[in-house]
Amino acid sequence: MSDTTDTGPMKAADGTPLKKSLARALRRQKLRALALIAPLLVFVLVTFVAPIADMLFRSVENQIVHDTLPNTVEALKDWDAKSGEAPGEPVYRALSVDLQAAAELKQHTRLGSRLNYENPGVSSLFRSSGRGADKIGKDFQNRFTDLDPAWKDGETWAAIFGSDEWLAADAAWAADKSGKLPPFRMRGGVADALPLTANAYRMFAKDAQDAGKDPAAAKPWPVFYDALAQDLAANASPSTAALPAAQAPLIAAASAAVAGFEPFSYKDAFLGMNKGWGAVSTWETIQTYSAAYTSGYFLNAVDLEKGPDGIQARPAEERIYIKLFVRTMWMSLFITFCCLVIGYPVAWLLANLRASTANVLMILVLLPFWTSLLVRTSAWKVLLQQQGVINDILVWLRIVEDGHRLVMINNQLGTIIAMTHILLPFMILPLYSVMKTVPPTYLRAAKSLGATPWTAFWRVYFPQSVPGIGAGSILVFILAIGYYITPELVGGTEGVFISNRIAFHISSSLNWGLAAALGAILLGVVLLLYYTYDKIVGIDNVKLG
Repeated sequence: MSDTTDTGPMKAADGTPLKKSLARALRRQKLRALALIAPLLVFVLVTFVAPIADMLFRSVENQIVHDTLPNTVEALKDWDAKSGEAPGEPVYRALSVDLQAAAELKQHTRLGSRLNYENPGVSSLFRSSGRGADKIGKDFQNRFTDLDPAWKDGETWAAIFGSDEWLAADAAWAADKSGKLPPFRMRGGVADALPLTANAYRMFAKDAQDAGKDPAAAKPWPVFYDALAQDLAANASPSTAALPAAQAPLIAAASAAVAGFEPFSYKDAFLGMNKGWGAVSTWETIQTYSAAYTSGYFLNAVDLEKGPDGIQARPAEERIYIKLFVRTMWMSLFITFCCLVIGYPVAWLLANLRASTANVLMILVLLPFWTSLLVRTSAWKVLLQQQGVINDILVWLRIVEDGHRLVMINNQLGTIIAMTHILLPFMILPLYSVMKTVPPTYLRAAKSLGATPWTAFWRVYFPQSVPGIGAGSILVFILAIGYYITPELVGGTEGVFISNRIAFHISSSLNWGLAAALGAILLGVVLLLYYTYDKIVGIDNVKLG
């Protein structure tokens, strides 16, 4: 009978179980590896992933309509666009409060610009009505101040809508005006009793404090009086529990007086400002694009639009984007093909010449990188124009007549020529790096076995250069579809790419949503082609030498 001793789990030198010690060492190793790649990871997230995510968000984001016209959007839910008539008085009543507040915050012009993308002319409608709506508020302001001069004072409004804690903190700040303004706090329950006025005052207080002003000392907005009249008309006896005791008699008197105010037609007032407010199409646009998120930008990007009957094609004269997408794709493919046809022999020559000679020629290939893209493109404008160098030489050689000079600028031909020249080095370099790795003895061995020079090249050399062709083609194609400077300068109206329209909407029309949608579609097309290429050729076969 032998004694057996249970020694337990194996331990490290410090007495820790070996398994636990190994796991700790592996964890430390992974953390060190993560720390090494963290700067690169952050850089990629900030400069690549975040911009793409922001672009995708902008392509569907549409919160400006709902945020700027919240009461109008709610009132429009009961309106049927198919009725063929403009909405009723409640919608115009809500629009009055929303538009006055938006005009005070300088947001009505931004809203008009957004809706103008869908219905041209709406921008001027909002711009002109912003001033007119303010007169409605001033009319009600005169009625309230005639009733009691206390309505003129900012302290009155602050006492009604500000919480007791905020009023105390604000009074303490006003005594010595040191430190930061106390953030505004709404009185509990007042938003239920006077919803329109409370919401307007909340925006007023935030705007005043953002500008470093005390809301209690700032001049009240005229919209307060319009909103208060509507709130008191809708609720003749607001709950006094939610209102401060000191201002309760003031509000009670105003509530009694509102019932005797001369009737006011908001619809007539807006139609007097601009007849556009009576157009059904104006309200259709507001109602259609009142959601916080929209597919409208993507529909516009493929020449469609939202209508009262659903999605429909845009008018024939406005359908340009599908044509530009198709043009961008086929021209980019053709430019890639031209670069391959020209670059393949050049790369083969560089790979098979003596090193000293190849280095000199390589400098010529790299020389364009030392010249500004704008300078190279401008040089092609000089060369290709009808009175340019190329046409002059052709006329001098009597290849073409002076009265029939070739048109090679401001068209697709000019774009193809200029971009092929600019992108050619991006094809030559991957080809050269791969061809340099192909031993020349392979061709000699093929010939010694009876193959002709063409057979030796096609059956032996060319297959080994395919990875370089793949790398160069992907590089040139992706660069080509994103170019916009060269097509803009030499392409005219027939040779521009979809990227030119994206640049236009970002820098000129400021329609960032449509630009983001166009960019997202272009990104999707590139990823689809990339996926197709991977399935047919295999991305693993792409090499740079």
